[in-house]
Amino acid sequence: MNELLTALAVFLAVHAIPAIRPLRSRLIGLLGETPYIVAFSVISLGIVVWLGVAYARAPYVELWPYFPALRWLPLLTMPVACILIVVGLSSRNPFSLGAGSRDFDPGRPGIVALTHHPAVWGLVIWSAVHIPINGDAASLILFGLLTVLGIAGPRSLDAKRKRALGETQWRELAAQVRQMPITTALAQIGWLRPLLGLILYGALLFMHEPIIGISPFPIF
Repeated sequence: MNELLTALAVFLAVHAIPAIRPLRSRLIGLLGETPYIVAFSVISLGIVVWLGVAYARAPYVELWPYFPALRWLPLLTMPVACILIVVGLSSRNPFSLGAGSRDFDPGRPGIVALTHHPAVWGLVIWSAVHIPINGDAASLILFGLLTVLGIAGPRSLDAKRKRALGETQWRELAAQVRQMPITTALAQIGWLRPLLGLILYGALLFMHEPIIGISPFPIF
Protein backbone atom coordinates (compact mmCIF):
# COMPACT_ATOMS: atom_id res chain seq x y z
CA MET A 1 0.00 0.00 0.00
CA ASN A 2 2.95 2.34 0.65
CA GLU A 3 4.12 2.02 -2.96
CA LEU A 4 0.62 2.81 -4.22
CA LEU A 5 0.36 5.88 -2.00
CA THR A 6 3.84 7.01 -3.14
CA ALA A 7 2.92 6.58 -6.80
CA LEU A 8 -0.27 8.56 -6.23
CA ALA A 9 1.71 11.34 -4.53
CA VAL A 10 4.12 11.52 -7.50
CA PHE A 11 1.16 11.52 -9.89
CA LEU A 12 -0.44 14.45 -8.04
CA ALA A 13 2.89 16.33 -7.85
CA VAL A 14 3.58 15.97 -11.58
CA HIS A 15 0.04 16.99 -12.51
CA ALA A 16 0.32 20.05 -10.28
CA ILE A 17 2.94 21.46 -12.68
CA PRO A 18 0.36 22.89 -15.14
CA ALA A 19 -1.26 24.70 -12.22
CA ILE A 20 2.02 26.46 -11.37
CA ARG A 21 1.90 29.01 -14.15
CA PRO A 22 5.48 30.43 -13.88
CA LEU A 23 6.97 26.92 -13.91
CA ARG A 24 4.75 25.77 -16.78
CA SER A 25 5.56 28.91 -18.80
CA ARG A 26 9.29 28.42 -18.22
CA LEU A 27 9.13 24.79 -19.34
CA ILE A 28 7.16 25.73 -22.46
CA GLY A 29 9.68 28.51 -23.14
CA LEU A 30 12.56 26.04 -22.90
CA LEU A 31 10.96 23.15 -24.79
CA GLY A 32 8.24 24.66 -26.93
CA GLU A 33 4.52 23.96 -26.47
CA THR A 34 4.27 20.73 -28.47
CA PRO A 35 7.47 19.11 -27.03
CA TYR A 36 6.30 20.09 -23.55
CA ILE A 37 2.92 18.43 -24.12
CA VAL A 38 4.56 15.31 -25.57
CA ALA A 39 7.06 15.07 -22.69
CA PHE A 40 4.34 15.64 -20.11
CA SER A 41 2.16 12.98 -21.75
CA VAL A 42 5.01 10.43 -21.84
CA ILE A 43 5.91 11.06 -18.19
CA SER A 44 2.25 10.86 -17.22
CA LEU A 45 1.89 7.55 -19.06
CA GLY A 46 4.95 6.19 -17.25
CA ILE A 47 3.47 7.17 -13.89
CA VAL A 48 0.16 5.58 -14.84
CA VAL A 49 2.00 2.32 -15.60
CA TRP A 50 3.74 2.59 -12.21
CA LEU A 51 0.36 3.16 -10.57
CA GLY A 52 -0.90 -0.04 -12.22
CA VAL A 53 2.06 -2.05 -10.96
CA ALA A 54 1.80 -0.57 -7.45
CA TYR A 55 -1.93 -1.22 -7.42
CA ALA A 56 -1.34 -4.86 -8.38
CA ARG A 57 1.11 -5.23 -5.48
CA ALA A 58 -1.14 -3.57 -2.89
CA PRO A 59 -2.73 -5.79 -0.23
CA TYR A 60 -6.36 -6.77 -0.70
CA VAL A 61 -8.62 -5.24 1.93
CA GLU A 62 -12.26 -5.99 1.10
CA LEU A 63 -14.81 -3.21 1.48
CA TRP A 64 -17.76 -4.81 -0.37
CA PRO A 65 -18.32 -8.22 -2.01
CA TYR A 66 -17.27 -8.98 -5.56
CA PHE A 67 -19.98 -9.29 -8.25
CA PRO A 68 -18.65 -11.23 -11.28
CA ALA A 69 -21.40 -9.95 -13.60
CA LEU A 70 -20.03 -6.40 -13.28
CA ARG A 71 -16.88 -7.43 -15.17
CA TRP A 72 -18.88 -6.78 -18.35
CA LEU A 73 -18.99 -3.08 -17.44
CA PRO A 74 -15.37 -2.19 -18.30
CA LEU A 75 -15.37 -4.51 -21.32
CA LEU A 76 -18.24 -2.52 -22.83
CA THR A 77 -17.14 0.98 -21.81
CA MET A 78 -13.33 0.88 -22.11
CA PRO A 79 -13.35 0.96 -25.94
CA VAL A 80 -15.14 4.32 -25.72
CA ALA A 81 -12.66 5.53 -23.09
CA CYS A 82 -9.64 4.50 -25.19
CA ILE A 83 -10.98 6.18 -28.31
CA LEU A 84 -11.70 9.39 -26.39
CA ILE A 85 -8.19 9.37 -24.90
CA VAL A 86 -6.33 8.69 -28.16
CA VAL A 87 -8.41 11.03 -30.33
CA GLY A 88 -8.49 13.70 -27.62
CA LEU A 89 -4.74 13.73 -26.99
CA SER A 90 -3.94 13.80 -30.72
CA SER A 91 -6.33 16.67 -31.56
CA ARG A 92 -5.57 20.37 -31.57
CA ASN A 93 -7.58 21.76 -28.70
CA PRO A 94 -7.61 25.29 -27.24
CA PHE A 95 -9.90 24.18 -24.41
CA SER A 96 -8.24 21.15 -22.85
CA LEU A 97 -5.61 18.42 -23.08
CA GLY A 98 -4.49 17.67 -26.60
CA ALA A 99 -1.83 18.34 -29.21
CA GLY A 100 -1.64 22.02 -28.32
CA SER A 101 -3.83 24.98 -29.30
CA ARG A 102 -1.61 26.33 -32.07
CA ASP A 103 -3.14 26.00 -35.57
CA PHE A 104 -6.51 25.00 -34.14
CA ASP A 105 -9.14 25.46 -36.85
CA PRO A 106 -12.63 26.15 -35.42
CA GLY A 107 -14.00 25.14 -38.81
CA ARG A 108 -12.53 21.63 -38.33
CA PRO A 109 -12.76 20.98 -34.59
CA GLY A 110 -13.36 17.23 -34.90
CA ILE A 111 -13.97 15.63 -31.54
CA VAL A 112 -13.69 19.02 -29.80
CA ALA A 113 -17.12 19.82 -31.24
CA LEU A 114 -18.55 16.90 -29.26
CA THR A 115 -16.82 17.76 -25.98
CA HIS A 116 -14.13 20.26 -25.02
CA HIS A 117 -12.43 17.63 -22.85
CA PRO A 118 -12.45 14.26 -24.67
CA ALA A 119 -9.25 12.89 -23.12
CA VAL A 120 -10.33 13.90 -19.60
CA TRP A 121 -13.72 12.21 -19.96
CA GLY A 122 -12.04 9.12 -21.36
CA LEU A 123 -9.93 8.92 -18.20
CA VAL A 124 -13.02 9.49 -16.05
CA ILE A 125 -14.80 6.58 -17.74
CA TRP A 126 -11.73 4.37 -17.29
CA SER A 127 -11.41 5.10 -13.58
CA ALA A 128 -15.12 5.21 -12.70
CA VAL A 129 -16.02 1.83 -14.23
CA HIS A 130 -13.28 0.14 -12.20
CA ILE A 131 -14.76 1.20 -8.86
CA PRO A 132 -17.89 -1.01 -8.63
CA ILE A 133 -16.15 -4.20 -9.82
CA ASN A 134 -13.38 -3.88 -7.24
CA GLY A 135 -14.51 -3.86 -3.65
CA ASP A 136 -11.14 -3.33 -1.98
CA ALA A 137 -9.44 -0.35 -0.35
CA ALA A 138 -6.63 0.00 -2.91
CA SER A 139 -9.14 0.18 -5.78
CA LEU A 140 -11.27 2.76 -4.03
CA ILE A 141 -8.21 4.89 -3.24
CA LEU A 142 -6.78 4.73 -6.76
CA PHE A 143 -9.86 4.85 -8.95
CA GLY A 144 -11.86 7.04 -6.59
CA LEU A 145 -9.14 9.71 -6.53
CA LEU A 146 -8.66 9.58 -10.31
CA THR A 147 -12.42 9.86 -10.87
CA VAL A 148 -12.74 12.88 -8.58
CA LEU A 149 -9.74 14.57 -10.21
CA GLY A 150 -11.15 13.86 -13.66
CA ILE A 151 -14.57 15.27 -12.85
CA ALA A 152 -13.00 18.39 -11.34
CA GLY A 153 -10.55 18.74 -14.24
CA PRO A 154 -12.79 20.37 -16.90
CA ARG A 155 -13.75 23.29 -14.67
CA SER A 156 -10.10 23.92 -13.80
CA LEU A 157 -9.02 23.62 -17.44
CA ASP A 158 -11.77 25.97 -18.57
CA ALA A 159 -10.64 28.59 -16.07
CA LYS A 160 -6.99 28.30 -17.19
CA ARG A 161 -7.78 28.49 -20.88
CA LYS A 162 -10.10 31.47 -20.36
CA ARG A 163 -7.23 33.29 -18.64
CA ALA A 164 -4.81 32.35 -21.42
CA LEU A 165 -7.11 33.18 -24.36
CA GLY A 166 -9.18 35.88 -22.78
CA GLU A 167 -12.85 35.52 -21.90
CA THR A 168 -14.10 37.00 -25.19
CA GLN A 169 -11.92 34.86 -27.48
CA TRP A 170 -12.68 31.70 -25.47
CA ARG A 171 -16.43 32.28 -25.79
CA GLU A 172 -16.17 33.06 -29.51
CA LEU A 173 -14.23 29.85 -30.14
CA ALA A 174 -16.67 27.84 -28.02
CA ALA A 175 -19.62 29.29 -29.96
CA GLN A 176 -18.01 28.47 -33.32
CA VAL A 177 -17.24 24.91 -32.26
CA ARG A 178 -20.79 24.32 -30.96
CA GLN A 179 -22.23 25.19 -34.39
CA MET A 180 -20.53 22.19 -36.03
CA PRO A 181 -23.03 19.38 -36.83
CA ILE A 182 -22.24 16.14 -35.02
CA THR A 183 -22.03 14.12 -38.25
CA THR A 184 -19.53 16.59 -39.72
CA ALA A 185 -17.43 16.55 -36.55
CA LEU A 186 -17.35 12.75 -36.56
CA ALA A 187 -16.30 12.73 -40.21
CA GLN A 188 -13.44 15.13 -39.40
CA ILE A 189 -12.05 12.66 -36.85
CA GLY A 190 -11.47 10.06 -39.57
CA TRP A 191 -10.94 6.35 -38.94
CA LEU A 192 -7.24 6.01 -38.12
CA ARG A 193 -7.21 7.50 -34.62
CA PRO A 194 -10.33 5.63 -33.43
CA LEU A 195 -8.63 2.48 -34.76
CA LEU A 196 -5.55 3.34 -32.69
CA GLY A 197 -7.86 3.75 -29.69
CA LEU A 198 -9.21 0.25 -30.24
CA ILE A 199 -5.63 -1.06 -30.58
CA LEU A 200 -4.86 0.58 -27.23
CA TYR A 201 -7.93 -1.18 -25.80
CA GLY A 202 -6.67 -4.51 -27.14
CA ALA A 203 -3.23 -3.88 -25.64
CA LEU A 204 -4.79 -3.11 -22.25
CA LEU A 205 -6.78 -6.36 -22.42
CA PHE A 206 -3.60 -8.26 -23.26
CA MET A 207 -1.56 -6.65 -20.46
CA HIS A 208 -4.27 -6.71 -17.79
CA GLU A 209 -3.68 -10.19 -16.42
CA PRO A 210 0.18 -10.13 -16.58
CA ILE A 211 0.33 -6.75 -14.81
CA ILE A 212 -2.74 -6.72 -12.55
CA GLY A 213 -3.00 -10.48 -12.05
CA ILE A 214 -6.71 -10.72 -12.95
CA SER A 215 -8.20 -11.64 -16.31
CA PRO A 216 -10.55 -8.91 -17.62
CA PHE A 217 -12.78 -11.52 -19.29
CA PRO A 218 -15.88 -12.60 -17.35
CA ILE A 219 -15.61 -16.20 -18.53
CA PHE A 220 -12.27 -16.76 -16.78
